[in-house]
Amino acid sequence: MQNTSRTPTLFFRLFVFLLFVAIFSYTVVVVSRHGWGLIPIFFGDIQLLDWPGQFNLDFLCYLLLSALWIAWRHQFSGLGIFLALVASVAGMCFFAPYLLTIGFQEKGNMRRILMGTNPSV
Repeated sequence: MQNTSRTPTLFFRLFVFLLFVAIFSYTVVVVSRHGWGLIPIFFGDIQLLDWPGQFNLDFLCYLLLSALWIAWRHQFSGLGIFLALVASVAGMCFFAPYLLTIGFQEKGNMRRILMGTNPSV
């Protein structure tokens, strides 16, 4: 009989790994074709108040929320704030490896992955 308690963890890890491979590969292609000039385009689209700008603002909110979660998970320590700053800029290229790393550190325990070891929780 198969141990089904590990199946969700394996699917989660595979999904996060595939997200990383997809976004990293896509980023390499875009940077090779267009360079690193993302910031003016990203905020320029937001200023235009159109659908690409709406998407960028929505994405920026996700980046900031994930950065806040990372800082909170690390109890707003120096490391947590540093990781949050990296996450707010690097997006899924940082967040996916971060999730995989803490997933292995916490041995797939989703409660600990999400909540960390924050004693205030």
